[in-house]
Amino acid sequence: MSDTEILIRNAQCVLTMDDAHTEMANADICVRNGVIAEVGQGLTTPGRVIDAATCVVTPGLVNTHHHLFQTLTRAVPGGQDALLFGWLQTLYPIWARFGPEEVFTSAQIGLAELALSGCTLTSDHLYLYPNGARLDDTIAAAQEVGLRFHPTRGAMSIGVSDGGLPPDSLVEREAAILDDCIRVIDAFHDPREGAMVRVGVAPCSPFSVSRDLMRDAALLARDKGVMLHTHLAENDEDIAYSLAQFGCRPGQYAEDLGWTGADVWHAHCVKLDGQEIDLFARTKTGVAHCPCSNCRLGSGIAPVRAMRDAGVRVGLGVDGSASNDSSSLIGEARQAMLLQRVTRGADAMSAREALRIATRGGAEVLGRTDCGQIAVGKRADIALWDVSGLESAGSWDPAALLLAGPQRVRYLLVEGRMVVEDGQMVSFDLERAIATQNRLARCLSEQV
Repeated sequence: MSDTEILIRNAQCVLTMDDAHTEMANADICVRNGVIAEVGQGLTTPGRVIDAATCVVTPGLVNTHHHLFQTLTRAVPGGQDALLFGWLQTLYPIWARFGPEEVFTSAQIGLAELALSGCTLTSDHLYLYPNGARLDDTIAAAQEVGLRFHPTRGAMSIGVSDGGLPPDSLVEREAAILDDCIRVIDAFHDPREGAMVRVGVAPCSPFSVSRDLMRDAALLARDKGVMLHTHLAENDEDIAYSLAQFGCRPGQYAEDLGWTGADVWHAHCVKLDGQEIDLFARTKTGVAHCPCSNCRLGSGIAPVRAMRDAGVRVGLGVDGSASNDSSSLIGEARQAMLLQRVTRGADAMSAREALRIATRGGAEVLGRTDCGQIAVGKRADIALWDVSGLESAGSWDPAALLLAGPQRVRYLLVEGRMVVEDGQMVSFDLERAIATQNRLARCLSEQV
């Protein structure tokens, strides 16, 4: 916990994301011991002061779905123009050559990219563990970078020889998967308010694990009091697989196996129908909407307007950097807004609603009622966006960040600690990590 007091002084606008949708002009925010202590005007501090007169201030953005390991395989030839299944089959053999260094370094890079785009809390879905890699590697990276982290212990257990999609070399025995889930939960999961690390259980997808593992994972997660995550209804191939293999749509598959409820969130959900949307709303099941990845892989446009209107909890996810090919969460929020407009009309989603989905919406999906708002008692996860530059020049409403930039934060605080300062990472040596990342990527490409 931070013991430094920071005063964000005279912010041009504070978008609180509280229950009343409060927006405050010329406001101060006092941060003390990792928590927002005061919000108002004319506040004072014996600690550090940040002049925010040219800044719009928001809660830190929340990323509800990522595969950090994929930052090492951006723009891979052969996968650039493929649909989901073909893209995976191109990349699986490359990922099989990863080890602990690749997983750690790619997580550093992905987390830094998220931070610079305003993200303070991110989940991650690591579902393959080649050559000694462990979930511990990504947790170590998050601790170094300084973001609040919700890693999920993913898994694949049905290889190609058993009718699944992944190669047999990347699948694990189901008993070993469950044992390691218990290990990482016991070692790292912190259920307390303000936790920097919480762990989830996340079998990869209906086409890479058995029904038994899905059911057993749900039982284990609830016994341990942790959340559940997987991919669901991502594209037409996904729906066809579910109908052919299970005789039902993905929503029924999830419900039958215990995969609905407030402790569950599913990635993508591009192809949910009306009944499935109603099911998710009724059971408080969350959705991680990944608009850029869905566009990149040609999966379609998720019915986010219908989900929100029905009461489904929706957050945003950048998804893996091999299917995006970046990790900009503020860019994801803009894309979410634009896609709903292109399908439903210009009034289908406002810039402020999309930003709320990217902040409080994501926090609610991840069960973090202590995050996602600028309010007294909430965690001091705060993004400051300087609107005095080129991207905002001429903007009549700087608080409409998704319409007229900027795309990069000036300051980012996580638990009251400075992670980004004057637009640069200050929590770790980013340049060194980039050099390592590029070296590892070259080595992988030379083996193709």
